Amino acid sequence: MRLSTLTAAGYRSLKSIRLDLGPVGLFVGENGVGKSNLYRALQLIKASAEGTLAREIAREGGMQSALWSGPRRAGQPVRMVLQAGFENDRTAVKSSYRVEIGLPPPVSAGFAFEPHIKEEVLTVEAGRRPVGMMERRGPAVSARDNDGRRVEHPVRLLNSETALAALGVSGRYPEAGELRELLLGWRFYHGFRTDSDSPVRKPALAVTSPLLDEDGANLAAVFATLVHIRQDTLELDRSVADALGGARLEVPVPGEAASFGLRMPEFPQRVFRPEELSDGQIRFLALAGALMSYRLPALVALNEPEASLHPQMLPALADMIANAAERTQVWIVTHSRDLAELVRQRSGARIRTVVRVDGATAIEGEGPAGPRS
Repeated sequence: MRLSTLTAAGYRSLKSIRLDLGPVGLFVGENGVGKSNLYRALQLIKASAEGTLAREIAREGGMQSALWSGPRRAGQPVRMVLQAGFENDRTAVKSSYRVEIGLPPPVSAGFAFEPHIKEEVLTVEAGRRPVGMMERRGPAVSARDNDGRRVEHPVRLLNSETALAALGVSGRYPEAGELRELLLGWRFYHGFRTDSDSPVRKPALAVTSPLLDEDGANLAAVFATLVHIRQDTLELDRSVADALGGARLEVPVPGEAASFGLRMPEFPQRVFRPEELSDGQIRFLALAGALMSYRLPALVALNEPEASLHPQMLPALADMIANAAERTQVWIVTHSRDLAELVRQRSGARIRTVVRVDGATAIEGEGPAGPRS
């Protein structure tokens, strides 16, 4: 199942926007136009599967910070709506998940600005019309069980709980469980710390690691898995050499911990440890771990991956993105039009320019419902 559409309304600068998505979502724009809000809306879909949606919004400052602050239609409920559409390219089965978040009622046992999950709907479409698999209104939830019967979930949910997480983990509702499992696998890489205490610079436990953690803490184990388990590092070696002036990645056989270093062509007798590498070098290596790991998740999202990279590293980064897009779906938000153009040339992805129109985030040449004809 791949992500085919993302709809967001009432969230920060996203008054109302709908995106149709292919193998590579490539978004470029200036500061302050709302690119990160698009990325963040996607993260909140995953948070719904994790059961942390209300907490994530509260961390942003609560509903008073997360809600669209522009004009609204009179009489309309104050809601934030997130919806993701999915499609199975092999079976043509489509599904859709929508969650609506609002404010507590005037008389409520909740906190004043606590996000309240008002509605959730999961549908699957295999024929002429979508079939409801899960529906939540307030605390009450109904869903189709393992036998296909529509039943009431025996537990009434708290306002901060999502039905997708609660039902998906129970094992009784297969469609909710499958979608939750898919979303939990998504990975979001919003830069990597490069300070001296960064997890990326540290050794990792010697455990086979098929994909990179979001903070990069298992980078050394990801490299060790590629080198000593998969034993195929041709593309990784080429990317490192192209980006880092002919450098070679060195990954010793792990003992209790996995480690790595770089051997520079000008100093062939010496291996430079991670703590000796520049911010740009260590960040590029972390991106290589994210995009070239043994097993990629269903979606890899990169927010401003060009940060701290020398312009000469961008072609190698674009190559890694294009290669990853042959194995998974990639979402990129960037300031760099140079990087966007390089990715376009290598992957055929359409560059979408993010702009502000009357205070709302929009895609140049597209209306709220998608591309204009």
